Amino acid sequence: MKVVVSGGGTGGHIYPALALIKKMKKNNPDVEVLYIGTERGLEHDLVPRENIEFETIHITGFRRKLSIENAKTIFRFMKGVAKTKKLLRSFQPDIVIGTGGYVCGPVVYAAAKLNIPTVIHEQNSVPGLTNKFLSRYVDKVAICFKEAEAFFPKNKVVFTGNPRASEVVGVDREEGRRALRLDKDRKTVLIVGGSRGAKPINDAFLETLEDVSKRSYQFIYVTGNVHYDTVMDKVKKHGSPENVTILPFVHNMPEVLAAVDLIVCRAGATTLAEITALGLPSILIPSPYVTNNHQEKNARALSSNQAAVVRLESELTGQRLLSDIDEILIDEKKWEAMREASKKLGVPDAAKRLYALLQDVSHSSKGRIR
Repeated sequence: MKVVVSGGGTGGHIYPALALIKKMKKNNPDVEVLYIGTERGLEHDLVPRENIEFETIHITGFRRKLSIENAKTIFRFMKGVAKTKKLLRSFQPDIVIGTGGYVCGPVVYAAAKLNIPTVIHEQNSVPGLTNKFLSRYVDKVAICFKEAEAFFPKNKVVFTGNPRASEVVGVDREEGRRALRLDKDRKTVLIVGGSRGAKPINDAFLETLEDVSKRSYQFIYVTGNVHYDTVMDKVKKHGSPENVTILPFVHNMPEVLAAVDLIVCRAGATTLAEITALGLPSILIPSPYVTNNHQEKNARALSSNQAAVVRLESELTGQRLLSDIDEILIDEKKWEAMREASKKLGVPDAAKRLYALLQDVSHSSKGRIR
């Protein structure tokens, strides 16, 4: 089987693609993969590192208002389609999948026009412009939130979940706790604002340091590299609580997630896929700086099922955050109910489901590249 994968810009589009590729290669060592991304996106660093064949095209996104840049984007789109067609004719894939980002536009569109079977994967509860556009041309649309179904042709939608969820399942909890030097008998809270950290979350938690030191549970606090020095200066002034482990960044997130009992975090699609696969209760603080406010909508999908508490950044304070943590961890019944609710939303076999969909679509299509 020969597969072209495209997804770019942010980790939320790239990590699910890499998880899918890993699953395909595990199940079928003979599978051939070509990844098409951009030079400026994160994929340019991440994909070659995994020894995956990588090609690039140049593309930018549309502005949401009239602009000369939109005219340039249309020109880049058509150039991207032309280059992609050459790559596809050379590689001769059985199927093409787009996992999100501007780069998927010309790649998946070109594949559809060449009569190659196509699938797009939408990680969020509210899709972006690219996937809305592509849904008219593709064979199937894989979704991770039931709420996304309303935005696509109903006969094309298949619920698969996010392949990234499969990466965290099966990690040993005790091994994770030993690696982090945690007390195995204490409940553990992970506070993280994403790969770069989030200043509002940092500020709120720093307000609570004196009170946190009196709690029976322990904390892993990930500041983000850019905030670490500033945070440590403030921590020194308030004393360093013995029950708080402070880190600038976490490279082994699956191990950390397996080791904790509650997470305070943003509401990116990949993060939510990971925590629901593990059945992890959460306090979600959606980023207000994302397209279509999709993080809040992602978060509400969990809170409406009693799997999470949602706090908007505008209402976040240290005391409110600590109060939310206390309410969940002190009340064992509430914690257990949230854990079960989170687990019901999880799709731990998402990579398997998505790979099966690709196989079905490629086998059922009689089309040939033209």
